[in-house]
Formats: sequence, C-alpha cells, structure tokens
Amino acid sequence: MNAFPLAAFRAQSLHQLRVRFPIVVCAVALTLAAWSQHAPAQSSDVYVCTGPNGVPEYRNGNGGKGCKRLNLPEVVTVPGGRTTAPAKAGSGGSAGAASSGSFPRVDGATQKSRDSERRAVLEQELQSEEAKLSTLRAEYNNGQPERQGNERNYQKYLDRTAALRDDITRSEANAASLRRELSNLKD
Repeated sequence: MNAFPLAAFRAQSLHQLRVRFPIVVCAVALTLAAWSQHAPAQSSDVYVCTGPNGVPEYRNGNGGKGCKRLNLPEVVTVPGGRTTAPAKAGSGGSAGAASSGSFPRVDGATQKSRDSERRAVLEQELQSEEAKLSTLRAEYNNGQPERQGNERNYQKYLDRTAALRDDITRSEANAASLRRELSNLKD
C-alpha cells in the first residue's frame, strides 16, 4: 500500500512537468531571442570644450563648464557583402586575389620598361652605397683613423672609431641587400 501514494505523486508531478515544460521552453526561447537581437546603436552627445592650453577637447556625455554640444548626424552602418568573381574556366588552377578578373593587367612592354627603370635605380643606389663604403673604409683606416683636432680626449676618438665601424657594417649590409635585389630581378 505504501507504493500507491508514491505512484500517485509521481503521476501528479509528471502531469505538472508535461504542462509546465512547454511554458518554460517558450520563456527560454523568448529570452534568447530578445538577447540575440542587435541592440540599437546608442548615440551620446558630443561636446567640444576648450582645454587648459586653449586646445579643443572633444568629450562625450556632459561636457561641463565652457563646453558646446555638437549637432552630429546619426551614424549609419551598412554591412558589406562579399562579392567573389567567378574563376575563369581555362585558368587550370586555383585563382588567387592577384589573378582575379578585376585586377588590372599590364602589357609586356610596359612591364619591361618598369623593370628596366627599377634595375637602373637599384644599380645607381648600389654605386652610391659602394662609394660611401669606400670613403668610410678610407677614413676608418683599418681601425686606426687619424685623430682630429677636437679629439684631445681619447674617449671621443674611441667613440668616433666605433661610429665609423658601425657605419661600415651598415653600409656593407645595404650594399649586400641591393645586390640581392638586383639578382632577384628577371632579365
């Protein structure tokens, strides 16, 4: 007999669960829907105030004493859509951003003239860098540059020697970089 009241209690709680479950599910769904909607953009007032140096400062909220409210238009945001150009049928491979149909093409003669101009500029820079390097090496004199009149203090002489050594290292790196760029150019 003790099992009967327990079974009645289970049946009653099961019935309450069946009745309340759809209500709870609807309440949760409505709450999630309300949270998932985008909140409207909040606009706050913008004030321009004169700072302590006379420089204008822009503030949001109550600007305070000596501030003027600016009348700005509402900010409108439009989500941008991505448009993809269809790949050409005869491309025979993956189409990257550089090979899309809207990317500007340059004819061969124009590209060759640009390449030759680039080569000329790089060769000119290499020549000037090598001239600079030879001047620095001559002044450095294998680590024993001649002392100048204002270098009575030996530390000034050592500082100038270290600066010359650093300049030579930098100039050698620049010349090597220019040679590498020239070797990477197409003929």
